[in-house]
Amino acid sequence: MSFPVNATDPREKSGPDSRVSDLVAAGSMEISPRELHRLKDVGAQLPAGSCVYIPSLPGLPLSRTLEAIAAVRDAGLDPVPHVSARRILNREEFRQFLTKAASQYGVHRCLLIGGDEPKPKGPFVDSLQILEERLLADCGVREIGIGGYPEGHPRIPLNAVEKAMARKLELAAQQSIGVYVITQFSFAPTRVVEYCATLARQYPDLPVYVGIAGPTDPTALLRYAPQFERMFVEKMMTYALGRGLEYTDMPTVRSIAREAAKDDHRFSAIVLGVVRSSQFQMRVKTPDAVLSTR
Repeated sequence: MSFPVNATDPREKSGPDSRVSDLVAAGSMEISPRELHRLKDVGAQLPAGSCVYIPSLPGLPLSRTLEAIAAVRDAGLDPVPHVSARRILNREEFRQFLTKAASQYGVHRCLLIGGDEPKPKGPFVDSLQILEERLLADCGVREIGIGGYPEGHPRIPLNAVEKAMARKLELAAQQSIGVYVITQFSFAPTRVVEYCATLARQYPDLPVYVGIAGPTDPTALLRYAPQFERMFVEKMMTYALGRGLEYTDMPTVRSIAREAAKDDHRFSAIVLGVVRSSQFQMRVKTPDAVLSTR
């Protein structure tokens, strides 16, 4: 398979300088269909053929996404549309969109995600269903990015996420579709490193690309306030438990953050959440249990 930006495998090189250059060369950008007026500036900063991801926005028709794909291709860049399963209104309309994107504008990869809609707006419940129906392969897509969640998915249990990834990799292999992972961006670097290490052990040949938030304005930054709060909860739990957090601790972290939000984000609510957590309670009980066995 090729890599999402170029055909250079970064694992073929070694040394700090080559790793830094690979990091820059393998980078990509995202531009909204509503921000195409910035495309000229974006194109001037990227090597020809670089990936530019085009998000699926709520309420935006596929025709607008197709216009964005055409504009990105005209700028000498490689358009990669997001396929947000739960936002697809009509199966046949989506098939026609994808076929046209591939045949007329050279789209050969997409980012396959479920989408943030609480209820499906059309026939697809999740991204896995799109793969199961072979829609991507039949329309000319040869490679997909799938989402990775260093801090866990906010609504889907860890075991369900892991099963879905294994199934996606299986289906993609059957359809000769290449796969790579793009992580949801995170303010907790340790979580990202641990997540990548876990994937490397489970799937040694699966490329992983880390999502990084670009420069933004204060209003947009406020939308990520919950992630800042989760990061603070992580720090509190790490201190309280006397150890680094593990991937399996993240559901508890998110639960504490949600409860704190209901209590006007009070510091005391976070402290109480940490103290009442099963992880902290087990740590408190452990010394007595150890003493009783001696």
